[in-house]
Amino acid sequence: MERLIDRFLQYLHFERRCSPYTITNYATDLLQFHEFITPPGEKTLPLEQIDHRVIREFMSQLYDRGLEKSSVARKLVALRAFFKYCVRENLIKQNPARVVSAPKLPKRVPRVMSVDEMGALLDQVLSGAPVDAKPRKRQRSPRAEEEARLMLKRDRAILELMYASGLRVSELTGLNLESIDRESKMLRVLGKGLKERVIPYGSKAEEALEAYWPVRDRILAQPRTRPDHEAVFLNHRGGRLTPRAVHAMVAKYGRLTNIDWDLHPHSLRHAFATHLLADGADLRAIQELLGHVSLSTTQRYTQASVEQLMAVYDKSHPHA
Repeated sequence: MERLIDRFLQYLHFERRCSPYTITNYATDLLQFHEFITPPGEKTLPLEQIDHRVIREFMSQLYDRGLEKSSVARKLVALRAFFKYCVRENLIKQNPARVVSAPKLPKRVPRVMSVDEMGALLDQVLSGAPVDAKPRKRQRSPRAEEEARLMLKRDRAILELMYASGLRVSELTGLNLESIDRESKMLRVLGKGLKERVIPYGSKAEEALEAYWPVRDRILAQPRTRPDHEAVFLNHRGGRLTPRAVHAMVAKYGRLTNIDWDLHPHSLRHAFATHLLADGADLRAIQELLGHVSLSTTQRYTQASVEQLMAVYDKSHPHA
């Protein structure tokens, strides 16, 4: 079974061209299922003996452990994909996970920053204000202080570019110098499934990037690790910036701006789409810019925009 799971993950990587994040999640979910069908001191349940009852029992155990419905649903998706692959390889005749009902999830409308909140977030970085979300026990050295000031220019460029173009965090960290056409202000991005799309960015992002290029050159001039000369966004040591580091950075500025909910990189993507929609952009055009395969995914922002409009109405109209 473990070898079969490895083959499936290779299939996701080389044939389906799934993102590393998706493959990692599927691997975690499938290995957890493998543990479930391998009781202590016993052999793993053979593939042909796994039916819908086994999968329902696995899901029941997940609920007993207190997992959220969304987490259980994700694991069921992984199992459906795995057994579909097994059917494709003629290892079993039917997919036992297909007949197992997924948990009913509440429809969530993405929380979206207002234009004012977005402006405050960007101004926080532009101001050059202290960038620590928590008080420091010891003062930085002059060198560390200078480095922190330089990183503000990088952070500003990241936030401006994500808001200007609606990039996913993996797309942002995957940007190379050749991905940016500085003359026409266009990005060439590899999205999910390695699908390429071209996205414009505006003058504010251009300005922030122009301020960042000298910082990038300075980091590469004295790298503290093996430098990545192709990557657009670098960490302070000279390596490619990771999605986790961007998550931490965005959350930090959200706290400093006193936004009363957890901010994450996808929040900027939500703001990009919703603010475009509110200003009259066509939904199909937004779909293309975001790289959504299905229009129904993009339509979530319609509901978010309506809710934002109603909040403004209730707050501002004298007879609301």
